[in-house]
Amino acid sequence: MSGRPRFSPSPCRKKVAGNALHSGSGEPQWVPIIQSPADFPLDVFQTAVSQLIHHPEYNSTLILRSEIISDSTSDFPTESPQLQGFRPVRSLHRRLLPRRPGRDDGLEQHCTLYAADNHGDAEPVVLVLTPIQEPGAALPYYHPAVSHLAFRYVSADGPLLRIEVVPLPSTPTDLDSRLYRTCLALLDTLHRYGWGAVTNYKKRVQHDCIIAREAYQDLYLVMRERHKHLVSEWQEVTDPLKHVFEDIGIATFLMLLWKESYGQKCAGAIEHGSLVESLDAAPWKNWPRPPGGFLDLGCGNGLLTHILTAEGYSGHGIDVRARTSWSHYPECTRSRLHAEALDPTLLVNPTISTHDIPYLNQGVFIIANHADELTPWTPVLATLFSTAGYLSIPCCAWTFDEKYERSRVPDYPVPSDDFVESLNLGGDGSNTSSYSRYRIWLASLSLHCGWKVECENLRIPSTRNWAIIGRKRTAENEEELAQSRRRAEEIIRKVHERGLFKTRPPEGKAKDH
Repeated sequence: MSGRPRFSPSPCRKKVAGNALHSGSGEPQWVPIIQSPADFPLDVFQTAVSQLIHHPEYNSTLILRSEIISDSTSDFPTESPQLQGFRPVRSLHRRLLPRRPGRDDGLEQHCTLYAADNHGDAEPVVLVLTPIQEPGAALPYYHPAVSHLAFRYVSADGPLLRIEVVPLPSTPTDLDSRLYRTCLALLDTLHRYGWGAVTNYKKRVQHDCIIAREAYQDLYLVMRERHKHLVSEWQEVTDPLKHVFEDIGIATFLMLLWKESYGQKCAGAIEHGSLVESLDAAPWKNWPRPPGGFLDLGCGNGLLTHILTAEGYSGHGIDVRARTSWSHYPECTRSRLHAEALDPTLLVNPTISTHDIPYLNQGVFIIANHADELTPWTPVLATLFSTAGYLSIPCCAWTFDEKYERSRVPDYPVPSDDFVESLNLGGDGSNTSSYSRYRIWLASLSLHCGWKVECENLRIPSTRNWAIIGRKRTAENEEELAQSRRRAEEIIRKVHERGLFKTRPPEGKAKDH
């Protein structure tokens, strides 16, 4: 099927007023604002507006998400308007959660669907959004200055989508007004959702496959408030906004991943709206964590290690070079950052055991965030050292001893084509790009080393946000576990025989940091 038809909006003229919604004499007057050709049939209108109801954050960066409080086909609120020629068929009561609770208030809304009276079925043709307010209360900035906002499917020779509103007193509705611009954006979104429903559009990338969106967002808000001061204290030449909020996001994900992975039930869930209380209470300090702590491979500026350490998690960060930031962290963090070079091929030497490699201990959780040359070594080391698992966010494509080239590096065996589909690689699904092939190779390597492969597209400000997680073993008995270990040892032996692996020497003295 061809691409989405061109969105062709036009402002509603006076002649449209005769076909406007009407709530009866004595009620506020509806004002048609904007309309466009529908380009999709009526039977997908409900699917399209359902997206608007459940995902308001796609239309406003100030909204975090919505939560449905109730959903009824028989109990309709008195706040929802009576519309002549239409009858209510469904009512959803939702709560809008702001992205910045300290700045914007939340808001509850009634979302009422109406069908036409002259049709026997209950096919919705109108959605009305009604904010629920105390008398005299001001609406949050992210909400348009209206008491009702309606999305309509107007059946005609050429069906139309239209937005009509009941504006608050003295609210401008001209083409230069904020209300008109808001309605234009909303109509564009509805048109896109409708066409997507027609073509059975599927998102290229799925988020929240491992950790629920709500849990992540609520904890992230708290963590952001606790660590946003790091932006003004940044010591590196890189962009602080990107690095600080990216590492806050990764730390948030890890804390929830560990909570889920290493404990059954634990108290201390964070409720949205209790931001101030959570800042002081820090319930995660009692959450489960990896039994051997964490090891941040290639920790760079040390920020992720610092955030986790500051929140009570035990671990270390290693890198071949100390960064400017290291000396500016508190002592509790400085003592956990080390200038160390890691050479896995040393394990070929029979006189060297896993006990001789610093900071890699049984039960440790390995973090490889853009670890470059160490990225492919992550599942191998996790197997050899019997770690609690790992999280790897690959960036630059490396094999064990050279740059990755898909024409020369075959994948490890995978069980079926479904395995590749499960990796949530995004894109057009062809998986022909070099980065997609590299990620498939990494996933097949993890499976080869005996790890059940899980993948997540993290909610962080980075184009390289795909993460591969190993936290469960595929082995069902000791022999299968030993086989995975032999495979990891064989990889190290072959790399050592090629003689191409070079460890960058550490710069600076570990004890100085």
